[in-house]
Amino acid sequence: MLASGATIGILGGGQLGRMLAMAAAQLGFRCHVYCPEDKSVAAQVCDGFTQGRWDDRDALAQFANVCDVITYEFENVPVEPLAVIPQGMLAPGTRALEVAQDRVREKRFVEDVGGHPAPFLSVDHDNELAHAVDRIGRPGILKTRRDGYDGKGQWSIALAEDAQGIRIPASGCVFERMVRFECEFSVILVRGRDGEIRFWESTRNRHAGGVLSHCELPAPAIVSEQLEAARTLARKVAEALDYIGVLTCEFFATADGPVFNEMAPRVHNSGHWTIEGAVTSQFENHIRAIAGLPLGDTACVAPKMVMDNLIGDDALDLARHLSDPAAHVHLYGKVEARAGRKMGHITRIG
Repeated sequence: MLASGATIGILGGGQLGRMLAMAAAQLGFRCHVYCPEDKSVAAQVCDGFTQGRWDDRDALAQFANVCDVITYEFENVPVEPLAVIPQGMLAPGTRALEVAQDRVREKRFVEDVGGHPAPFLSVDHDNELAHAVDRIGRPGILKTRRDGYDGKGQWSIALAEDAQGIRIPASGCVFERMVRFECEFSVILVRGRDGEIRFWESTRNRHAGGVLSHCELPAPAIVSEQLEAARTLARKVAEALDYIGVLTCEFFATADGPVFNEMAPRVHNSGHWTIEGAVTSQFENHIRAIAGLPLGDTACVAPKMVMDNLIGDDALDLARHLSDPAAHVHLYGKVEARAGRKMGHITRIG
């Protein structure tokens, strides 16, 4: 167990790191952020900040020297430079990053542990796309194998001509059949160093422009019907990775059961409601897990709740948001409200 006053290192300087640091402070820990950007909303609430490139092994080693444990809030951290971090200090480990950073590897991994992603084929060259579309069928979605998030790096292909002119990047793509589903939902779990696993309730997730916009509890009945199967798969994923901390698996609720979409080896936007809506939030339980502390209760504090992301200019009207007595407002400290940028969120309980 980490002693009170120990330093937790966070790779990544965004809002997830910010909320992790705030949860860590409540438990008496200090946090130190490492990221390439010169400005970090996570660093605003941390004891220390190191600006460094992801491939700067010397800077990473110096960062590790002032930390007692290191975690990440961003799954696209390059894996190879992390070898300078002493074994056992990084939680979750690099295996989760290796799987989650490559969509083809991720889908194959999930199949190996008994899960069911949508039918897919890897596409590594321009001349392979037409074959993949013909074999998998339309409509489908072409996604970059690496680095895509919040709808970035994706192309819908409904007609054969939609594939014309698309250039496959050097890192490759995956083409997957579009799934007919009733709703989307997340399974969020936390796994401690002793192997104990706890789950939060699963929200119905809604997206706008590829970005999560709304989560609600209770979810539709179909989610409850498919939750046991989805949790069983998420548990298998966590155990196969020997995972420590909060892990998120996203699913489509379909007539044929839960279809795996993707995983995120970190705290997740669809779990922000747990700050006010659960006995122990995803952020606090992630800190507890990596620190070797007992996990907290994940039960909901009320049967109904909603979480809405504040995206772009919508976050700027703070007076209007605060005039709602039911609103728990969280702003992330970002200065520029660009279109599609997550600036904050609001949770309403009850």
